Amino acid sequence: MKNLEALIDKALELKEKGLSEKEIGDELHLSVNTITWLLVKGRKGEEPPLDVKIGWRTVGVFGNRIGLIAATMSDIILEEMEKTDADFDSVCGISINGIPLATFISEELGKELMIYRPSDARQRGGGAFSSNYAGVDGKKVVIVDDVLSSGDTIKGAIADIQECKGSAVLTVVLVNKTEHDHIDGIPLRALVRARTIA
Repeated sequence: MKNLEALIDKALELKEKGLSEKEIGDELHLSVNTITWLLVKGRKGEEPPLDVKIGWRTVGVFGNRIGLIAATMSDIILEEMEKTDADFDSVCGISINGIPLATFISEELGKELMIYRPSDARQRGGGAFSSNYAGVDGKKVVIVDDVLSSGDTIKGAIADIQECKGSAVLTVVLVNKTEHDHIDGIPLRALVRARTIA
C-alpha cells in the first residue's frame, strides 16, 4: 500500500469480507491498534498510532526465496541452541505467514512440524494446534512467525504450548517491531528489527 487512503480502503474491504481486526492486521502487517485506527479514525484527521508497515511480498512470491530466508532462520536457531547448549524437537509455524517458513526450517533441520492457528484474542482468546501435524505434548518447541508487532500472538502460542505440556525454547521472526529480546521469558531472535524512535 503506497498511501494512507489505500490502507484505509483495504482495511475496510477486508472488514466487509468478515475478517477480524487481528486478521486484517496479519494481512496488512500492521498492529491491531493501527487497524482499529484505520477502520474508525483514519479519515477523521486524528493522529495514527506509531507503527511500521512490513511488506515482504518480494520474498513471499517464490518458494526458493522463502527457502533461502528459512535457511538463514535455521542458522540463527542453531546458533541460539549452541549458545544455550539446548535442543528442540519441533518447529511451530504461526498461521498464516509463519507456516511456509517453519516448513522449510523443519525440513532443513530435520525436526517435526507443528502448525498453530491463533484466534482473535480480543474476542475468543487462545488458539489451536492443527491435528494434521506434530503434537505438542512433552516437546521442546521453536516458534516461527513473520512479524512480531505486539507479541500477543506469540504469547498465546507460548501459553498454549505450556498448556499442552510442551515448552517453548525460542522464537524466531523475520521482523521484530519491538525493543524486546524475550517474549514471556522465551528468547526472541529476528532477522530485522524495525521500530519507531521517539
